[in-house]
Amino acid sequence: MAENATTLDMTMMYAVHDALRRDAAQLAKFSQRTGDDPRRLLRSAVGWEMFKSFLHVHHTTEDATIWPVMRETLAGRPDELALLDAMESEHATLDSLINQVDGALADADHGHERLGDLLDALVTELSGHLSHEENETLRLIDVTMTPEQWQRFGEEHRKRIGSDASRYLPWLLEEANPEYAAVILSRIPEQFQQAYHTEWRTAYAKLDRWNGVST
Repeated sequence: MAENATTLDMTMMYAVHDALRRDAAQLAKFSQRTGDDPRRLLRSAVGWEMFKSFLHVHHTTEDATIWPVMRETLAGRPDELALLDAMESEHATLDSLINQVDGALADADHGHERLGDLLDALVTELSGHLSHEENETLRLIDVTMTPEQWQRFGEEHRKRIGSDASRYLPWLLEEANPEYAAVILSRIPEQFQQAYHTEWRTAYAKLDRWNGVST
């Protein structure tokens, strides 16, 4: 967690970024794999489906509840608006790369020829995007959005996760140290905290998210 001081509470934003980086590091292992067919292993990996789903929720919620609000406030300020354009463009690039990876996974004849390069591109693009957002955009969010607008982003994000919260929360906290996990849990409703401790964490621990490819 490499969080800078902000007025708005960015804890959950950084937590999601940490989880995405963790999964990106795992995807890089598939790009380097030379044993069992990485297409077969990754195509059926629940970790790949979760990564795609949670990244999609995160980015589409930003697209729906952050950038439009900021565009209205920043009208007439081309440099700041260009940064928002870059965020949306980077989201689109990531969507395209994920679709291309899925295409390679489904291509029994030639998919293996391009899978490694596509995964490397996805990992590189995601890393660059997360750093770009943290180094530039979060500061702009902090001075542009009101606490109420920021809260709506969090509420919409939880709504879009919906019934997948039982996997999302353990995914978010995987590999988090106890102190950091406690901070994150303190940001969510009490009933989710209880479910995480009594049910969700145990069920998640039993998942073989990456089909035996070491993390």
